[in-house]
Amino acid sequence: MKPDLLNGKITSNLLMFALPMMLGNMLQQLYNVADTLIVGKYLGANALAAVGSSYTLMTFITSILLGLCMGSGAVFSIRYGENNSEGLKNSIFLSFILIAVVTVVLNAAVFLLIDEIMVFLHVPAEIYSSMREYLLIIFCGISATFIYNYFTSLLRAIGNSVVPLIFLGVSAVLNIALDLIFVLKFEWGVGGAAFATVISQFISGIGILLYTVVEFPQFRIGRKNMKWNGAVLKDITNMSFLTCVQQSVMNFGILMVQGIVNSFGAVVMAAFAVAVKIDSFAYMPVQDFGNAFSTFIAQNYGANKTERIKKGIRTAVVVSFIFCAAISLIVCIFPSQLMKIFVNESEAEIISVGVNYLRIEASCYFGIGLLFLLYGFYRAVKMPGMSVVLTVISLGTRVFLAYTLSKIPSVGVIGIWVAVPIGWILADITGTLYYFKYVVRKQRF
Repeated sequence: MKPDLLNGKITSNLLMFALPMMLGNMLQQLYNVADTLIVGKYLGANALAAVGSSYTLMTFITSILLGLCMGSGAVFSIRYGENNSEGLKNSIFLSFILIAVVTVVLNAAVFLLIDEIMVFLHVPAEIYSSMREYLLIIFCGISATFIYNYFTSLLRAIGNSVVPLIFLGVSAVLNIALDLIFVLKFEWGVGGAAFATVISQFISGIGILLYTVVEFPQFRIGRKNMKWNGAVLKDITNMSFLTCVQQSVMNFGILMVQGIVNSFGAVVMAAFAVAVKIDSFAYMPVQDFGNAFSTFIAQNYGANKTERIKKGIRTAVVVSFIFCAAISLIVCIFPSQLMKIFVNESEAEIISVGVNYLRIEASCYFGIGLLFLLYGFYRAVKMPGMSVVLTVISLGTRVFLAYTLSKIPSVGVIGIWVAVPIGWILADITGTLYYFKYVVRKQRF
């Protein structure tokens, strides 16, 4: 049964909608985590550093497409809340063409600039060739990433978060199976792990495309829907572009931090690669809850249900805080055990560096939880520019402090770790003050 975000109990419907998104994102993360786990256990520290460090670059590239899809999804949700079927179909057509063109350009750019990107990231010589091989294969799956995320955003816009989970679950299991076959049986090294990921991505992308076309006739585009509409395109472009900027700025900042991490050598790179996976898994559910919250706000914004929006905000803040408190406790108590899932016990130095990172980040998960809610809210009420501002504050602080503090001999790599939660908290303060001073007081929604 599809949860009704426009009517009924807010907490139960929001959680019912968010749960498949949380599970789906966890499965999606398994693509790279499976690579990291298998490569780390069987191919050694250098291969682990190559694959793990590739994750940051991959996330930056795909975040551009994800941001465009998320922005389009907000428009779809608003049209759905307005019960505007023709407007929805025209938005689907125009946004698909827009993002498809961006995908082609992006794909060409990363292949042409791969060596320049590697130099920018300060990749050490001992892992250069492995990381380059892995990335060149992974980038072949960019179009699959676009297809899956586009149709996922479309289905989630109408409150259907279960179907994307099913297709992603199948491809995640396939990815793990292919990882084991290509890396362990065929001995294809990091290239085998990359091939497994790309094949699995295409399975999920093509699968959800076909399902949507067959099972949702209301989304089928006719000739009358294939028309230029400047107002609709402007709406889509504004939402998609600014959401894309927000996502890419966020991940570009992380990419710059990766460059600093790389300068500390393979041990710190490997520790960071593993710790970031654990970190991402830890706060991933609250990130997806923020995206579900955004869909809830957008639908009710389109339906002009102001009081329901206000009640939803209070509910979301409480749920997010409870989850963050629980997960922070778990990660702070068991950081070493979590690191050992990916790294052999003999790699004591890698584990030690990773434990320090996890304890610092985990103690402040409430900061990133609130930030995801703020991102989702401002995107849903057609104020995506504010999400960009918050991202610049968060990542700008992180990058500045990371570069500055890490150069102090007595601080070193710890400076990179503490810069993260400071950035979260400053952005939270800004976003919350803006909400009360300019949104609530001036009744912007």
